[in-house]
Formats: sequence, C-alpha cells, structure tokens
Amino acid sequence: MSETELEILQQLESDRQRLHMSYSNIEHRVKPVWMKHRKWLLFLLSCILLAGMVGLINHLAHHFHTVTPCLSPACQWASARLSTSADPFTQPCDYFLFTCGSDRLLLDSERRQRSHGFTLHAENQRKSVQSKQEDGGLRENKTLSRKAVLLQYLKKILETDSGMNSSAVQKTKGFYNSCLDTKSIETAGADPFLSLIKKLGGWAVSGQWNQTDFNTTLGLLMRDYNTFPFFNIYVGKDPYEAARGINKKYIQIDQPDLLIPIEWNSKTEKSRAKTETLRPFLASCQQYLNLLGAPKSSSLIHVGSFVSLSSQLAVASSPLDSRLSKGQLYQHMTIKELQRQAPAIDWLGCLQAAFHPLPLSADDDVLLHNLPYIVQMSNTIIKWQNKPELSNSAPLHTFMVLNLLHTLMPAMDSRFFETAKNFSMALGNSEEEAPRWKHCVLETERGFDSVLTHLLSKVTAQKEAEKIIQSVFHSFKSKLNEFEWTDQTSRQLVMEKMIVSNQNFFSNYVQLLSLRQKKRIEVLITEPEDIDILSVTPFLFGKKLLFPLGMFVPPLFHPTYPRAINYGAAGFLVAKDILHLLLPDISSQSKTVNAVGECVWTHYLTVSEKAGRGGGFPLSAAQQQEVWVQYTALQVALQAYHQNLMQQPNDTSLSGISYTRLFFRSFSQINCEADPYRDSMPFKPSFLITVICAKYNLCPTSPQCSIQTKQNSLQAC
Repeated sequence: MSETELEILQQLESDRQRLHMSYSNIEHRVKPVWMKHRKWLLFLLSCILLAGMVGLINHLAHHFHTVTPCLSPACQWASARLSTSADPFTQPCDYFLFTCGSDRLLLDSERRQRSHGFTLHAENQRKSVQSKQEDGGLRENKTLSRKAVLLQYLKKILETDSGMNSSAVQKTKGFYNSCLDTKSIETAGADPFLSLIKKLGGWAVSGQWNQTDFNTTLGLLMRDYNTFPFFNIYVGKDPYEAARGINKKYIQIDQPDLLIPIEWNSKTEKSRAKTETLRPFLASCQQYLNLLGAPKSSSLIHVGSFVSLSSQLAVASSPLDSRLSKGQLYQHMTIKELQRQAPAIDWLGCLQAAFHPLPLSADDDVLLHNLPYIVQMSNTIIKWQNKPELSNSAPLHTFMVLNLLHTLMPAMDSRFFETAKNFSMALGNSEEEAPRWKHCVLETERGFDSVLTHLLSKVTAQKEAEKIIQSVFHSFKSKLNEFEWTDQTSRQLVMEKMIVSNQNFFSNYVQLLSLRQKKRIEVLITEPEDIDILSVTPFLFGKKLLFPLGMFVPPLFHPTYPRAINYGAAGFLVAKDILHLLLPDISSQSKTVNAVGECVWTHYLTVSEKAGRGGGFPLSAAQQQEVWVQYTALQVALQAYHQNLMQQPNDTSLSGISYTRLFFRSFSQINCEADPYRDSMPFKPSFLITVICAKYNLCPTSPQCSIQTKQNSLQAC
C-alpha cells in the first residue's frame, strides 16, 4: 500500500475517533429513551465508515495501483528518454502558450518585461531561455520527424552484426559500410571516376579520346549508370486511358533535369539560363575539371562549351503548367515517328539498351511530355556535331561525362562535395549539411530497398502492430457515431471510403511492395501518392488502407514497451493519419469539426488569459480542422488503449507511472511533429491533455494547468 493510501486511511480513522468522542460528549444530553439504541447507532456508523473506506481503497487501487516495471533494454532506453522530457502534468499554463518550434513564449516574456519598465540584454535573453530549456522549464524545441526516426532505426539495423546473413544482406551492409568509409574515399580521390572515363573511351579534356560513337555512349550511360543527359525516361500509364479502364504502361520521354539553373519568362514563354548564376556555375564547372586533372590551358574551352550547350538546351524546356495548358503532356507517338522528328538520337537503340531485355520495336508507342523540346534538342545536337572547329574538343561527349559526374557525386571525395556545396550557397541555398550516416542510409535504400524492407520486417513485431491498427480503427468507427452528420447516410458514406484489411499486417505490405515494383513514377499532372516501401504514413490504395513498416519503429513503438507508450505514440499517429485522410469527407458532411475546434480553442484562450485581455484571434478553417483532428485522434487512441486494457488488464510501466499518465507522457513526447499540417496547429498539442482530463474522469491526477474549475461547458468538446 502506498504512503498516500496510508495517509488517507489514517485521516479517516482519526475522523471516526473524533465522531465517536463527539457522540460520547453529547450522549449525556440525549433523552434516556435513546440510550438503549447506542450500540446499534455505533454499529451503523462503523458500517458507513467501513463502506466509505472500502470504496476509497478501491478508488485508490484504480488510480495508484502497483505497476509492473518494464526492464527490457528498449524500455531502459525509453525510460532514460522519458526522464529528459517535460511532464505535461507538472507544467504551468505558460508551458502551452506557444506553438511547436515558435518563439511566441520568448516574445510574450519580453512584452511582459517591457511592461514592467525593463528589457533583457540579448545575451541574457539567450541564457534565460537556455536555462529554462535545460531544466525542463517552459520550452522544448524537439520536433518529431517520422522519417528521421525511421532512418535512425535503419542505421541501427545496418550497423548491427546479426551473425549469419544472406549474400544479399551482406552486400547491402557492405555497401553501407563502404559509404561510411570516408577515409578510403578520400584516399582514392578522383581515380575511380577517371578509370570510368577510360572505360567509356576517354574524353577530349585529357587529350585522350577514342572518338566513341555518340549514341553508343548515350545508350551505355542510360543502361549502366542511370544517367540521362539530354532527356528523361519514365514508365507509367496514360491517365486519360486509365480513366477509361485501360491500364497499359508506356515508356515516357520528358525533358531532362539540366544542371544549369533555369528561369521561365511567362511573357515570352521561353526559358533561359539564369544570368546571375552563370558566373558561379562556370566557376564550379572549372573546379570540377581541375579536380579531374584537366590541363588549365584547355579547361576553359571545355567549360565554355558545356555552359553554352546547356544554355541552348534550356531555351526549349518549359515548366509543367505551361506544357499542361498547351496539351503537350502524354502525346502518343511511335518510336519510328519519333526517330523521324528527332533524328539525332538513335531512339530504338537507346531505348533497347535502357530496357534490356524487354523487346521493343519501332512500331511501339511512347508518350512524350515536351515534343518541342525533343525536336529542338535533336536540332541542337546536330548543329554541334557539324561544327568542324569543335571536332577535337568533343563537346557532346564532355557534356555526357559531366552529367555522369553529377550522377556519381555522392561517391566522390569531399573536394567535389565542397564544390557542389559552394555552388549551392551561391544560389542562395542554406540547407544544413546532413550527417554522413544519413546520406549513406538513403543511398543504401535507393539501391537495396527490398533488402532493407526484409531486414525491417524481421525486427518489426507484426502482431503487436496489427493489434494497435485494428483497435484504433475500431475506436475510430465508434467515434464516428458521436459526430453530428448532415443526414443519416453521410456517416456510412465516409466509412465506405476505406477498409482496414483483416489480413495480417504483412499481407497488406506485400501489396505495397508490388506497387513499387510495377510503378516507377506517378503521373506528371497530379501530386503522386507516396508509395515508397519505406514511407512513414499510411495511404489509400483503392479502398484499402495500407500501413508501412516505417510507422512502427522506436521510439514510436516497440513490442516490449508498455502498451501505454505504444498507444500514446504510434496509436495516436495512426488515428491522426486516418483522420487526415478522411478530413475532406468528414468536414463536408459533419458540423462537428468546426464546433469542436472552436470549443477547444475557447478553453485555450481562457487558460492563457488571452480572451480577457483581447489577445485572442479567430481560427481559420484549416486551424479549426487541425485542432479537431489532433483532439479527436488523442481521444480515439486513448479509448483504444482503455479497451485494450479491459481485454488485457495487466500492462507494464516505466518509473512507476500509472497507465493513463504514461499514455499521455508518451503522446507529449511526439505531439510536435514535422508534418505538413504543423503550421495549422495554433497551440502546443499537449494542451489537449488538459482538455481531456477535464472532460473525462480518466486522469489519475489533475494537471497543474487545470481547466476543470474554469469552464462549465466541457461536454461541448
């Protein structure tokens, strides 16, 4: 029995003794007729007190039950992580007065200080905020990125020696380790790429070129090195045919991703190389040739030709919306007709090389996405081939080699990386440099995605993941019944939008793998659904809701975690993703979304005291929807967890924390998520804990920032 229970029981016993003494003091003043009933009255009073104590003990047992600690290595890591995060139950209301990643709290603090006649020096401001962060005070800047979580977990998998591995796994881990071996990369320098150039017949930049055939080299780059200097190639359906039920796939030919920066002039409807970027682009190309050992006396000629050819190709390119408006997308044409209109390219030979061993003939159809560019590109190549003064410098071959260098840049030494970084900074880009391991994980996933999926599936607990998905979806369906629908059929129409398959989790995932194998790229008109086998959010395929493996990795989920942690993190994210997928249908068919969003916002304004001083602002439609999504998702996940507890009453815990409180602690660790909807959330999502604790009698203790006494209309939310 806990100390709290003992104190309460001792207090009850003390109250019982005082009542007994009071009864003894007054019994002499009672009429004698009652004296014979004294024993019965004492017995009745004792029974009442005993019943009260039993009820209180049961209540305490519910809220202060002894929990079994989780001692697995994963739980020890999770416990350490939990100890460094703020407990929302112990935070003052100021803790919730800012959005995730914002500086609103600091600005409000400065405003309050100025109102008292003083300001903080900038350095003191920095130290003040820093100290609050370090001692778990008012701010946290940690933002969840599910993609980063997944990459971290893949890093751990790739770096773990699990003993006996298949040859495919050994090759995958060998590739990753070789990517991490920067010492060997630096020692090799440019030699591997120079050896590759020799394999391609050399190049005129070094003075050693075997006069290789233009189309032969182009086909080789397309087949063996996934490099497309003059045009891009995709595979996919014609969306206009697909709308009629025709699912035939075509080779699709598009304009390339030119290395030179381009800008579009909407008045002249022409593209051109950005004038202000020509100098840094020229300098970066010059540096690449220097790193590859090109003689300085001739490198400028080759760089000048490369920039000139790039600029001429850029003129014929155009942005997607322009091509869409002109009907230039998905133009059907046979390879024979394409050869007639753009004769510089051996289309059949290059496509046969790229898609070997797929049989292709000149009568096969292809889809074009910018025929004017393809024609202009062909004419440009012919002109450059017919310049006798350039016959010895081979500008077309050099153009292809430098495009190959761009493809292989991730495998080059740091000098090439620094050159690319300097050029990027000259263009105004200031992205932070990613750590090497992250770069290597991404490169490994690009080439060994099926092997990584196999490794990930081996360490992901499918049964536990299935239970969370099924229980959250069941809770979600019951929640739909509480919404205020426009008519009786609206709810049923929304539910028919998706199905969570009764097959096991990995049967669904096999479909995901099949999609990746059959479809290399989505149509160009619309934004594609993310069908990456290592994606981190679910998506609809037809009416089936598919959940990727990447959603169920630590710290979001682990089979040995207390279920409270799994439901508070992964369960909440599953519910939130489902609600986001169905939000357009629900918001158009139900008044609940806006009403609940405004209700929760009213609570927030009251607690933050902004309503009283005129600091509140009305929510936009997007903000109302996001507040509703996250509030409802938290309710759904909590209900799913409690239903799971009814089926399996015993759960483990961390640091002796009660089940419900641990659920909320887990949620608060991941509530600031770097998703596309983040900017629509007008306050820190962990504030929702205080709203739910006030509405339901579920929280073991009231949060320090309690709204229970400040609002009487809690049922409205």
